[in-house]
Amino acid sequence: MDARPRNGVITQYNEPFIEQRADPYVYRHTDGSYYFTASVPEYDKIVLRKSDTLLGLKDAQETCIWKKHDSGKMSKHIWAPEMHYINGKFYIYFAAGREEDKWRIRPYVLECEGQNPLKDKWKELGKIQRSDDDIYSFKSFSLDATILENKGQMYYIWAEKVAAGVGISNLYIAKMKSANKLSTAQVLLTTPDYDWERVDIWVNEGPAVLKKDGKIFLTYSASATGECYCMGMLSIGEDDDLLDPRAWVKEKKPVLRSDAEKGFYGPGHNSFVKAEDGRDICVFHARTYRDIEGDPLYDPNRHTMLMEVKWSEGRPVFDYENMLR
Repeated sequence: MDARPRNGVITQYNEPFIEQRADPYVYRHTDGSYYFTASVPEYDKIVLRKSDTLLGLKDAQETCIWKKHDSGKMSKHIWAPEMHYINGKFYIYFAAGREEDKWRIRPYVLECEGQNPLKDKWKELGKIQRSDDDIYSFKSFSLDATILENKGQMYYIWAEKVAAGVGISNLYIAKMKSANKLSTAQVLLTTPDYDWERVDIWVNEGPAVLKKDGKIFLTYSASATGECYCMGMLSIGEDDDLLDPRAWVKEKKPVLRSDAEKGFYGPGHNSFVKAEDGRDICVFHARTYRDIEGDPLYDPNRHTMLMEVKWSEGRPVFDYENMLR
């Protein structure tokens, strides 16, 4: 697949970090090493890279650690993997559909049976389990889970569609009992309120967690996956009740959106990681061109990009001037 179509323009800002890898997630382990995973254009497997340095991930060897099933659960649309380390074990959270029903997207979990995620076997734990008192979660299109830890408590945050037809994608939050089971019922965190969250389809998805000085920032992606795709943000104090949606503050405007002059189109589905020197880095995907032939979902040219997060008056600032290359 051509990573740089004829109508794409590479500027001094938008040189891809890793080409054709969407929904990127970078995890820094306790030993300082970095791991990278993302959606591949074929949506048929989960891949991992490892490097001693963040920038080293660009040229690190990529290993396939799991492949989709031929039919049934986890056999179609393998999307948005994230790797987390919980209670001494590596886990990968991802979404998948069925070959027989490709839009029956649900969240699943893999557990590494050893401490070498590139070489050790990964065990399927199945679909994430809702709490015993929850009859709603994961009954419909559900994806893009991330994990938030605060004061020793783990929280599961994910996107799920409600309503008939195309549906509306909201973000929900719940406490976790274990790596693959929730302990509380879902709480609606945010729904598409603003026009910029409702372009083509109404979407809040792709949550990512950033912390600093007692504040928790939660970015997310909004609207359809073309040029209109952009990043919004919520914030809350670490001492507040994370299950109280009224305690979260939602930004009225996107914090990152397309910029034709600098050559970024449809930025979103990001993650955050610390660089070796402690700087906060936003890992996101974007295209280098606007016009897409066919369904944007199957356009392979969403590339992984790196941006340093600057801080102003205790708030993160996302600016294409701060790209890492």
